[in-house]
Amino acid sequence: MISLLIVVAALGFLMFMAYKGHSVILFAPIAAMGAVLLTNPGLVAPMFTGLFMTKMVGFIANYFPVFLLGAIFGKLMEISGFAKSIVSAVIKVVGARNAMLTIVLVGALLTYGGVSLFVVVFAVYPFAAEMFRQGDIPKRLIPGTIALGAFTFTMDAIPGTPQIQNIIPTTFFGTTGYAAPVLGIFGGIIVFLAGMAYLEWQRRKALAKGEGYGEGHTNEPTSFATDKLPHPLLALTPLVLVGVVNLLMTNLIPKAFGKETIFDSTVVGKPAPITVATSANVAIWAVLAALLVGILFVVVTAFKTLREHFTEEVKPAIAGSLLATMNTASEYGFGAVIAALAGFKIVADGLTAIPDPLVREAVTVTSLAGITGSASGGMSIALGAMAQSFIDAANATGIPMEVLHRVASMASGGMDTLPHNGAVITLLAVTGLTHKTSYKDIFAMTIIKTLAVFVIIGLYYATGLV
Repeated sequence: MISLLIVVAALGFLMFMAYKGHSVILFAPIAAMGAVLLTNPGLVAPMFTGLFMTKMVGFIANYFPVFLLGAIFGKLMEISGFAKSIVSAVIKVVGARNAMLTIVLVGALLTYGGVSLFVVVFAVYPFAAEMFRQGDIPKRLIPGTIALGAFTFTMDAIPGTPQIQNIIPTTFFGTTGYAAPVLGIFGGIIVFLAGMAYLEWQRRKALAKGEGYGEGHTNEPTSFATDKLPHPLLALTPLVLVGVVNLLMTNLIPKAFGKETIFDSTVVGKPAPITVATSANVAIWAVLAALLVGILFVVVTAFKTLREHFTEEVKPAIAGSLLATMNTASEYGFGAVIAALAGFKIVADGLTAIPDPLVREAVTVTSLAGITGSASGGMSIALGAMAQSFIDAANATGIPMEVLHRVASMASGGMDTLPHNGAVITLLAVTGLTHKTSYKDIFAMTIIKTLAVFVIIGLYYATGLV
């Protein structure tokens, strides 16, 4: 029991420090090594170098290029005016009166097209504020609306999304970003419909009370201009290209590289040949190729606009991608260390007591995502520690790896948006609102997308659809 308490205390400490706004890059290793110190002091240095750092660097090696190109692509979409053009076009099509639906659709379109969640928050907020002001809808509902569009179904449910939450499971299960398309689409529709129903319910309640947009808000953006924007079809093209190239490369890469590639790392001496398994990398390679094509298209078509701002505007995006990668990698290293402690075996054995393998995976992933406040971090910890047990259980019951992938991906986007989540904190800061005024609507989205995971599990067992 003492070893279990040590593990729980380490998790609680990391969650508390993240909630307080401290960097997990610093406190994840402190929490991990503190747990080792209290469990087996002689292993602090060996586990730090041999486990924490090894896992952390391994995560960076796999996923940093995805974070980097995703951040650059999103920033180029922003400074080229393409993102603003897309928003303006959707407003014209859907109608300014349908402010909530418009913002949700714009957020979904941008995230499914490969734009980072954080970039979407900055890009969409000015339009959301203007539309909510015109429609006299309470500003406090903006965070929940943006969260539904950017943090939910296009992040981890809809197959083919290039967001990292859909890419991480591919390296564990040998799947692609298009795993379990039927379950993913069905789950995405559930989240979208339930989320919109909740937001409309809140809007009607506010209307009945006579509550409008409100006054005295902070961080109010200036009214946006819609003149001299790129044509919407031109602006949409890079998003379409990312999706199409991702799909094409997902199918072409296995044919081009076969099962594996073997090569020598140098012509000097006699080094051991390096073997690269295609199945473990196909989704990452496909997304990287798709993002590169999208970036090149934006650069070529908006060169005049980008030329003046590229250097200074892209630097923060690169820095942001480094920070995001290091945060998640540090949490991954933390999870690897915790999983090696005796106390975690008690937790693992307790989760093993859940008889159904898919429910066990969903509970494990969403719980750790909630504890760490990170979908990618929680999923990385869970799969890094327990992926093989999930695979063994699935093989024993005939469950396809694609189903494991989709359940893990959607579960990671379940309880991740607790108050200490970085995206939630950023969203509230950008909109000038607080947890007290607006978090309950974000939490409603959290509950909806968590329940949706168990709905698709039930659908799979009822129909066998993948």
